[in-house]
Order: sequence, then structure tokens, then C-alpha cells
Amino acid sequence: MEERPETELISIPATPRVSTPEILTPSGQRSPRPTSKEAKSSNAWTPTSFISPRFLSPIGTPMKRVLINMKGYLEDVGHLTKLNPQDAWLPITESRNGNAHYAAFHNLNAGVGFQALVLPVAFAYLGWSWGILSLTIAYVWQLYTLWILIQLHEAVPGKRYNRYVELAQAAFGERLGVWLALFPTVYLSAGTATALILIGGETMKLFFQIVCGSTCTSNPLTTVEWYLVFTSLSIVLSQLPNLNSIAGLSLIGAVTAITYSTMVWVLSVSQQRPPSISYEPLSLPSSSSSAFLVLNALGIVAFSFRGHNLALEIQATMPSTFKHPARVPMWRGAKVAYFFIAMCLFPIAIGGFWAYGNLMPSGGILGALYAFHSHDISRGLLALTFLLVVFSCLSSFQIYSMPAFDSFEAGYTSRTNRPCSVWVRSGFRVFYGFISFFIGVALPFLSSLAGLLGGLTLPVTFAYPCFMWVLIKQPTKYSFNWYFNWTLGWLGVGFSLAFSIGGIWSMVNDGLKLKFFKPN
Repeated sequence: MEERPETELISIPATPRVSTPEILTPSGQRSPRPTSKEAKSSNAWTPTSFISPRFLSPIGTPMKRVLINMKGYLEDVGHLTKLNPQDAWLPITESRNGNAHYAAFHNLNAGVGFQALVLPVAFAYLGWSWGILSLTIAYVWQLYTLWILIQLHEAVPGKRYNRYVELAQAAFGERLGVWLALFPTVYLSAGTATALILIGGETMKLFFQIVCGSTCTSNPLTTVEWYLVFTSLSIVLSQLPNLNSIAGLSLIGAVTAITYSTMVWVLSVSQQRPPSISYEPLSLPSSSSSAFLVLNALGIVAFSFRGHNLALEIQATMPSTFKHPARVPMWRGAKVAYFFIAMCLFPIAIGGFWAYGNLMPSGGILGALYAFHSHDISRGLLALTFLLVVFSCLSSFQIYSMPAFDSFEAGYTSRTNRPCSVWVRSGFRVFYGFISFFIGVALPFLSSLAGLLGGLTLPVTFAYPCFMWVLIKQPTKYSFNWYFNWTLGWLGVGFSLAFSIGGIWSMVNDGLKLKFFKPN
């Protein structure tokens, strides 16, 4: 029998490489291969680290080919994630072609919004020192907890926690995780969407008044009718199918938020300050009343940092392999986003308090600009500022509503075992938009509860991630890491209770009503 060459005995065809083990979506989209920058891996050990060029150098070409093929196979199959087929039908996980740029757009769109405009109100009760100190501590704290969430997205090999509630269930247990995380995340999604309808509708009304002027003879719409106009526009934009498809809207929202935030504080500090301005913190005759106002002001600071309930959802839109995990581009995009968020929040808070002091109205810096300088600033600049606020609210509505859309469609697909049709998906989003509209009309004070709601939702940003890190990663007991995260977590819970009490007291006593603009 003729002996066959050695190369034919050991050479095998190369295993086709795929960029990610994710399944195809109904639309046929597949996650792209990582870019050249993302392909630079860390020095961490992997199961295939031993198959290195130095190891392969003394081996002949046929054997080298076999080992290289084996390495590629292990890198792909070794990170094979057990996926729920239902995820391919849901708007958050339908498309997995996200990248660091998308992450930056989404995080910036979710992190900068109308809540930043009321930060000078908190400074009016805290003063310079405590205001800057509390804002700085809150910024660093929430940046650390964001890093925790990004790391925990794939904390368990073969499992991706695509939603905040899923990670809470993995850390606290199935039932307790739902109880702890469901209410604050639902409010931060649905409640913020309702507040955006109120803010956007009232801002559209003021934009119309500025553009139309005193010579306008048309019959203006009422405030509720402007709410309806804003809701209708939001519903039209919400027909985009999934989270990755609104990346362009998130970019528009991020650019408009940065622009109007900069315009508001620049216009404020460039004008002459009111003659009776004072920088002494506002207080009430009784010490207990003043303490409650301070707690409510700290709740406003906490409420200015939102978006952590969307971090896992944003990361779920990215491809992930053993060699190129999704946490790398996610953290890169988050760092860029939160740099710009700091460039928006700190100037608004400091510049707004410098320009108006404790004369700052409860509506925030935009209300102060309109009240003190509406006759000093050109109508064109004022109109442009208000228009940018409307664009930002429309964009923020989409990303904050996406978890609600995902929940609706998850319930439908779990019962029918098939993806939502275009008509069913559109019906869910129309229903959600008008439910938010009716809630906003029935509870028009919802946008004024920044202090209370900042306290109620504070654990999502400041407390739960620290507990999750300890329970899932299980650092060495009594180590610095163990003590540090338990301490931060319980401090967050304590602050949540204190800020909520301060917010409730302020509502009952009408000490701090945070209305953006009071409708006629």
C-alpha cells in the first residue's frame, strides 16, 4: 500500500471564523468583526495563550497550521454564550452590531437632559462649598458604579445579562431581584418619558410664543394640546425597530444637549447679574425645615445622574467574543460620554448659581434666563435654545422608552412564540406613548418631583451595583474591596431614604416645587 504524504494526514480545512456566537436576527443582521483597534487584546491569560508565535516557531508548517486552526476554534467556541432565542426578536437584543461610538452616543443622550437644568436650584440651598463637593462626589461615585455594571455584564462565563433586572436577579435572587430593581427602573424609563412629554410640550409652547411674538394673530394651542403634539412626534420616531437603529437619534440628542447646555450657561454669565443677588444658602426659620431642604437639594444632585438603568441594555447591542469582550468598547464609549456629561453639568451648576445666586427660580436655569433676560437676549438665540431643548427631549424619549417597548414585546413573544409583526410593534408603541401622555395630563406635577424621585431611584445608580459586585464577584471577605463596596452600597441606601424623606417634606410644605415652566 502506497504511503500517503504526512501533510495529507494532519492537514485539516480551516474552521470558518465568525465574529460572534450570536444568532442571526429576523432581519438577517450579523454582528461585524471587531475593528483593528478593538482587536488589540490585553495581556490577560486565556485558554489559548500557550499557542503563541514563540511556541510555534520550532514547529513545522503543517503542525503550525493545525495549532492555529485549533486556536481559532477554541477562541470562538470557548466563549459560546447560551442565548435565549427570544432575544433575537426583542428591540434591545435584536441587533448586535453596536460599537464604542454607539455606546458614547447612547450614554450621552441618556446622561444629559432636563434634570441638569435644575442643578443651580440645589446650589441655592447648598451654597458654593457643599454644592461643588456633593456634585463632585456624586459624579465620581456614579462613574465607579457604571464601571461595575459594565464588568458584570458577562461576569458569569457563557451568560450575558442584557437587562438591569436580569443582573439584579442573578445577584439578589429571582424574586428579591425583581422587587428591588423593577420599580426604580420602571420609573426611570416610563416616568422619565412622561416627564419629557411635559417638558417638551411646555418648551414647544414657549418656542411658539417667542417666534410668533406679540404681533401673532393666530389662536395659540393650549398647554395640553402642545403635550399632544410632542407625544405624536415621539410616537412617529419610536417606530424605529431596535436600540441600535436609534443611534442616529442619540447622536442628535447628544449634540443638541451639549449645545443648549453650553448656550444656557454662557448666555447667563454673559449678562448683568441681578442687583439683589446673594450667594448665602437659602434656609427656613427652623433648623429641621432647613435640614429637609438640604436633603431635597442633595436628591436633586442625585437625580441629575441617570442612565445606569440603560447601561446593560446598551452593552447588549454589541458583539462579544472570548478574545474581544463587549466591555472594552462599552467602557471606551462610556468614558467619552461622561467626559462631555461633566462638561455640561458642572458649568450649568456653577455658572447658573454665579449668575442668579439664591434668586434662582424653582424651574431652573432656563426659567431664570427667560425671566431675567428675555428682553436682553435676541429672540433668535432664545428660540434656538428652546428648539434644541425640544430636539433633545424627543431623542431622550426614544432611548428611555426602549426598555418599556422591550417588556411589551417580551410578553407577546413568550406567549405566542413568534416575533412581533410590524403592526403589533407599532400598536405597542402608540399605546405606550398615549398612556404616558394621559399620565402627564393627570399628574402635571410629575416633572417637579426631582428631589423625591432622585431619592427613590438613587439605589439603581449608587447602591445596587456595589452589592451586585460583592455578591457575584465574591471578593475576599474582610478585604478592602469587600469593605469598600459594602460601605458604598449601604451609604447609598441610607442616602436614598434621607433624600426621599426630604423630597416628601418639600412637597407637603411646598418648600421646593421644581416646575420647569408653569403652564398658563
